[in-house]
Amino acid sequence: MASIRDLKKDINYVLGDIIEAVYIIENSNQSEGSKEGSAIIDKAIETFDTLIAQVNQKDVTDRKKHLKEVRASLQKEATDLVTRLNKMG
Repeated sequence: MASIRDLKKDINYVLGDIIEAVYIIENSNQSEGSKEGSAIIDKAIETFDTLIAQVNQKDVTDRKKHLKEVRASLQKEATDLVTRLNKMG
């Protein structure tokens, strides 16, 4: 059970840090509320909701494999969001 709790924390921290980075970049560039920033934040929130729902799924045949796939999805989505974030800054 500890790995599920850790995975949920990782999802929360990684996506939360990306959202925080958007606010920092917007503040430093004095472009608060930019379209790019809003799109990144919306995608991060959507990704969070999707991944948490996948973690909470109970009707999977191989739970360990399923959680590895969720972690891989987190890494892929986080990489995509950070790439978009770097283009913004």
